[in-house]
Amino acid sequence: MKFATKVIHAGIEPDSSSGAIMTPIFQTSTYVQDAPGVHKGFEYARTHNPTRHTLQNQLAVLENGNYGVCFASGLAATDAIAKLFSSGDHIISCNDLYGGTYRIFTKIFGKLGLDFSFVDMTNISNIEQAITNKTKLIWIETPTNPMLNIVDIAAVCALAKKNQILVCVDNTFASPFLQTPLDLGADIVVHSATKYLGGHSDVIHGAVVVKDKALADQLYFIQNACGAVPGPQDCFLILRGIKTLHIRVQRACENAEKIAAFLKAHPKIQTVNYPGFTEHPGHEIAKKQMKYFGAMISFSLKEDNIEAANKVLSSTQLFSLAESLGGVESLIGHPATMTHASIPFEERKKTGVVDSLIRLSIGIEDADDLIADLAQALQ
Repeated sequence: MKFATKVIHAGIEPDSSSGAIMTPIFQTSTYVQDAPGVHKGFEYARTHNPTRHTLQNQLAVLENGNYGVCFASGLAATDAIAKLFSSGDHIISCNDLYGGTYRIFTKIFGKLGLDFSFVDMTNISNIEQAITNKTKLIWIETPTNPMLNIVDIAAVCALAKKNQILVCVDNTFASPFLQTPLDLGADIVVHSATKYLGGHSDVIHGAVVVKDKALADQLYFIQNACGAVPGPQDCFLILRGIKTLHIRVQRACENAEKIAAFLKAHPKIQTVNYPGFTEHPGHEIAKKQMKYFGAMISFSLKEDNIEAANKVLSSTQLFSLAESLGGVESLIGHPATMTHASIPFEERKKTGVVDSLIRLSIGIEDADDLIADLAQALQ
């Protein structure tokens, strides 16, 4: 089944009780049992919900996995993965990653005894050097947030398997339409489903997909025991959003290619981070593991200060100044004070998150209108 068909049909059947083509919102907290332990597969809504069950099945198919596990947010999904490990275990992560992931790793799980190393994963030898006999997980973001670096998933997975280490890939920036990390050897895929999977900036949601049943069982246990589950309406909104995932992401990627070329030629811009450029260090790897080059762009101004950035950020009319990404509308943001504010300045600076860095989430509007908006804001 091709991807465009999967997003409409995979894991979804018309409702057996009514024939409804859209999975109903099962807004219930509990389920009536015929006798103790005799029921229709559902006992309590924290543990199971039919709307969530359908979404979990569909997400598993889209990522070419076997088991999907849904959570109340992307960070709740990250929290559940971290809970697979014990005090003293070591996790290697990207040094260029979402600020919320850095925060939960260092401020929450660091205090609970997990040990973290943050390395530049564009060079595999950095990962190899960081491995210890306590390393249990390698956490990849690719493309990275916000510098749009590309990590070779297959190469990292080969190294991990040799050392019997699990690999988790945060696939939020790409979505399963652009890349499927499980096919490249990853053990776990995580999403902030708030972004491209939902696609309409109207729901907070997280998801994990795996192939291995033992790993899935651990995650289902954590999901039920800790209770960070999404509500049925949230699951319904992700199900609805997924139906147009391929169309939205393809259009956004096409727009991003045009906008990146415009920014690259602009005299006020110092650098543009976009893996679609042939000179991008990760271009060939992106070409190999992604269908398109994504719809995220970041750029820095020649006038490298926060005042210059604020002028641009406050002057756009179609690009909305807001957190998040992956919706149908284009967003503009300032990583240093928004998405990555929780990362210390010196750490940010090492990866290129300077004060003039601006991040764009390209939507599905007309590309010419978006370019005109950036042109007047930069002016």
